[in-house]
Amino acid sequence: MSVYDFKVTARDGSEQGLDQYKGKVLLIVNTATGCGFTPHYDPLEAMYKEYRDQGFEILDFPCNQFADQAPESDDEIHEFCQVKFGTEFPQFKKIDVNGETADPLFAYLATEKPFEGFGKGLKNKALEKFADANNKKFGDKAYVKWNFTKWLVDREGNVVARFEPTVDMDDVKKAVAAAL
Repeated sequence: MSVYDFKVTARDGSEQGLDQYKGKVLLIVNTATGCGFTPHYDPLEAMYKEYRDQGFEILDFPCNQFADQAPESDDEIHEFCQVKFGTEFPQFKKIDVNGETADPLFAYLATEKPFEGFGKGLKNKALEKFADANNKKFGDKAYVKWNFTKWLVDREGNVVARFEPTVDMDDVKKAVAAAL
């Protein structure tokens, strides 16, 4: 099994197979417009512009399961991202990433590369406590701890890395460059 075996829902409601991305390096991200990590859109878009001609795609999946930080409609989220951050990478329909209604792609990603912590430091420990309280309702189906978790997928569709939102974006960029 690989990410190519999954289908996702585009913003317009149509179903799209991820097999259309075969041969590309992917960074799959769950996002939110009202999160403290929303500024990650800037380095994500910069990375996309720099690497897309080398076979790189970012797949953006908005999610409102973390402290209701993405309450807007799909169109409002898309407009916000384009106006505020100039995003050009594909953005899909808002989904759930945790619980009984979790999108199967995210359950798969999290199974392939499970959560290993937010890192050291007081901010990271505080986020972990907040995330744990938020995700308690999802029990063993709390696949994703917070917004802007990123999974790196190689050209063969294998999940090769997971980056929590606390990981420095320069480290994410280095991993993407190495995968390309």
